[in-house]
Order: sequence, then C-alpha cells, then structure tokens
Amino acid sequence: MHVSGALLLLTFLVPPFWMVDAGYASPAGDPTGDAPFLLLFAVPLICAGFHVAVQIPAGLLGVRLGRRRTTLFRYGSAVAVAGVLSSLLLWAAGRGVGPVWADAMVRGALGLAGYMWVVRARPGPRPA
Repeated sequence: MHVSGALLLLTFLVPPFWMVDAGYASPAGDPTGDAPFLLLFAVPLICAGFHVAVQIPAGLLGVRLGRRRTTLFRYGSAVAVAGVLSSLLLWAAGRGVGPVWADAMVRGALGLAGYMWVVRARPGPRPA
C-alpha cells in the first residue's frame, strides 16, 4: 500500500484545478488570504485521508475479490470499490462535487495501478 500512497502523493505535483481555484479565491489585498500557504498542509492531509478511507480498503477488497483471477480483474474490482467509497465519502459535501470526485478517481486509479502491479499474479505453477 505504500506504493499506492506514494503514487497518489506524486499525482498532486500537478495540483487539481479546484484546489488552485480555492487557493486564489481571496482578493489580492486581503491580509487573511493565506490559502496558497495552507495548500502546503492541505495536500498531504487530503492524500492521507483519501489513502486511508478509499485506497487501502479498495486495494485489499480488489485483491480479495480477484483471488485466482487476472490482475486486470483485480484492478477493475479495486477501481469499482474505490468509486463507491469515494462517492460515499464526497456525498456528504453536497452538490457540485462531480469534478472533485472525477479528479480523486483518476488520481486514486493511478495509485491503485501501482499497487496492483506489486501484487500481480506471477506466472508459473501455483501451489495447491
């Protein structure tokens, strides 16, 4: 799971558009407009929260549901579980979270791809 968390954090090197908009929403002369500075703390916290609440359970369930199946099936089931968990997580935020959900799913799917690469099925004889 460290691979998926690291990949998730690396995807935030390209900040999401909704986070950039929030960072520059305050007027230029506003002395309380510390949002760009606060983004340095918000990004790792959002990453950790998403990783713990969505990626870890989705990865574990994807591997469990995809036992004795292909890695692609495991990945598909993990992304499906991540879609459900992230939509439940963002549902409480109300309307207008579609772009945020889509952004979270793309970043989460990239991280899950790294995790599925680590736990991929190895070719060769399987123990009985």
